[in-house]
Order: sequence, then C-alpha cells, then structure tokens
Amino acid sequence: QVQLVESGGGLVQPGGSLRLSCAASGSYGNDMRWYRQAPGKERELVAGISSGGTTSYLDSVKGRFSISRDNAKNVVYLQINNLKVEDAAVYYCRTVHAGHIYWGPGTQVTVSS
Repeated sequence: QVQLVESGGGLVQPGGSLRLSCAASGSYGNDMRWYRQAPGKERELVAGISSGGTTSYLDSVKGRFSISRDNAKNVVYLQINNLKVEDAAVYYCRTVHAGHIYWGPGTQVTVSS
C-alpha cells in the first residue's frame, strides 16, 4: 500500500524559507508532484519531478521553489525561498502507482509577519 506523508510546514515571515518533505512508502521512483490549496481556492500544481529527475514548476513560483528527490531515502523535497503571503496554503504531495492516485494528508504553510 502506498503512503505519502508530508512534513516541514510551519509559520514563516515573508521572505523566509522552508523545506517541505514528502516521505513515500510502497511506491518507489515514480513521478512526484507538489500541490497546494489555499482557503477558498482550487488545489493547484506547483512543482513536479519525474522518475529521471526532470523538474517543472508553476510559472509564479519559478526561481523561488525547487523540487528534488532522494531516491535512496524515497523522499521528495520542496525548497521554498523568499516566501510570500500568497504562498500560504496546505501543501500536498501526490503520486500515481499502478494506475491509482495517492495523496498525502498535507502540511500547512502559514506566511505572516
């Protein structure tokens, strides 16, 4: 059974940084994606990384977000720099395994001074 668990969220001041982690079990080396959902808004894709390490980003986060993976630990990271108030959301990781979509429970990122 595939399980995803996010961690690393918290309260950060504007301009600060966070590194989110997504630990996966039951699924190895698949494409991974980070999404976020702010209150009252649709969930949106912010970054993805393929099994081969190819990355992609939402235009509005390019240059500030960086996705990476440690295949030995089966963990995907999302480094977020220069946090903005509009980055505040619950961040989720997602993968597809054997034709099924799996989501983690999410980690809250709050940006406030």
